[in-house]
Amino acid sequence: MTKRESTSAEMSRRSALRLMALTGAAGVFAPGLLGRGAAAQTPPAAPKGRIIVGLSQEPTVFNPLMLKIEVDDGVHFSIFDPLFYTDTDGVIKPRLATEVPSQENGGISEDGLEWRVKLRDDVTWHDGTPFTAEDVKFTIELIVNPEFRAWRTGGHSLVRDITVVSPTEITWRMEEPFSPYLSFLTETMIVPKHAFDGVADPNEAPFNHAPIGTGPFKFARRVAGDHIELAANADYFWDGPYIETLVFKYIPDLTVLYSQFKSGDIDLIGLQYITPDNYEDAKTIPNREIVLAPSPSVEMVLFNVERPQFKDAAVRKAIYAAIDKQAIIDQLYYGLPTPSETFLPQGTFYTNPDLPQQQFDLDAARKLLDDAGWVPGAGGIREKDGVRLSFVNSTTSGNHLREQTQQFIQQTLAEIGIEMTIENMPAAVIWGEFWVQSQFDSVLVGITFRVGADPDTTNRLHSGATPAKGGQGSNFGQYANPEVDRLLEEGTRIFDPEQRREMYFRIQEIVREDLPFLPLYNDNRANGWKSGIEGVRPNLNARSESWNAAQWYWTE
Repeated sequence: MTKRESTSAEMSRRSALRLMALTGAAGVFAPGLLGRGAAAQTPPAAPKGRIIVGLSQEPTVFNPLMLKIEVDDGVHFSIFDPLFYTDTDGVIKPRLATEVPSQENGGISEDGLEWRVKLRDDVTWHDGTPFTAEDVKFTIELIVNPEFRAWRTGGHSLVRDITVVSPTEITWRMEEPFSPYLSFLTETMIVPKHAFDGVADPNEAPFNHAPIGTGPFKFARRVAGDHIELAANADYFWDGPYIETLVFKYIPDLTVLYSQFKSGDIDLIGLQYITPDNYEDAKTIPNREIVLAPSPSVEMVLFNVERPQFKDAAVRKAIYAAIDKQAIIDQLYYGLPTPSETFLPQGTFYTNPDLPQQQFDLDAARKLLDDAGWVPGAGGIREKDGVRLSFVNSTTSGNHLREQTQQFIQQTLAEIGIEMTIENMPAAVIWGEFWVQSQFDSVLVGITFRVGADPDTTNRLHSGATPAKGGQGSNFGQYANPEVDRLLEEGTRIFDPEQRREMYFRIQEIVREDLPFLPLYNDNRANGWKSGIEGVRPNLNARSESWNAAQWYWTE
């Protein structure tokens, strides 16, 4: 098979057009933005040069199947490949597979239960071992191994009777229909079976510190606290890579991160991108490309709803009413973000446009608390049944805009008798056990709830996805609502988009009423890179700016 052989590999035209209509992603970016790159220039015949990506948090999890945070994804997308990926237009396309299975092409049975996936025959792991269907089988089985600290088991836990038909073909049966599974597989990096041979505990495998992938770049070295270096995979089966070295540099202070982008010490700015207060200045820097693109994540105040002060919905609603969301957007973020009332990105097929709009109203907030029996106590702090309305809010140290947002919220909450203290931590600390095991009171955080372009949010909202309660998932706020659980479960059994839409609209209504988190805004990220770098394509459907680093190259 030749590189990028796509005539038989991509989804049928009918399926592709349907997906484009449903995701709403195709028209998000300005015409021409996504066409930058290969059409404008010709990539080099052999890898050439180095690109340094600046990140505000340090990637530390190198096994892509283990519990992680978004910053780790840039490394994972560069070292590993999934069976399929989601392009900027919201269409799922093949990567390690030769085609995307569908009910139209017979890869998925009419009842959604029987799956058949055909694989490429020209792929090798970085150590030269051939990639086969055995690796796919091993990956899915590892994810659902109860002893393995998996990042996400949803969907995979429904897979039964995995059968390796041949080195290039694999089949399985789903315990029940699960319509988002294709999207789940776009974020499931395949790992090598042979790297775990003889390993008693996969959580402690040498592979976890020296990963071996099939991707465009090989793991070269990590300098803890400073940077990670990847080297071009000359035997990559797909497009690229076109650069010799890809470096992820860790710069925890956002002011310093921007300064290094401005000075040229880094070539491309990744998470947390160019902060809004620097956007206008960034556009004046010579020889820089600055592009605004919508983010799939939602910035929010997320509560640990098991804390006694947050069990009362009136408290959560009062806090929301006491947040001057528009002032935060306008004064701190220079008007770049879009206010949000939900956990899905704005404007997609599944995003409910009719949710109540938050109003900043301190009198209404006071009344909510008064009516719920929260009365002023010592120091003017409200209390009820021996519980003081006092809590800690945490976020990443060095993120100055989030820190200013915290101070802004802290001041208005004090006016209604709520004490919010601020305790921030380095990224490696706050997003470790503190986050995963729900040890926080509340956090200021940006979260991507979708998987690819699919609206399923089971991993974030289902009560069974709470690690602190023995579940596997990312429901770190410990939210639980039986009706939401039921609708999430039903939504994944249905393939009809209109029926699913009704369910996800209803889920958003319930969550908006419950307010387990307070949605602030969808970010419009200011992406920036040096002029002369081609191939960079912001992708609303991917979790990392580096989702297509294989296609990046220098023109000068």
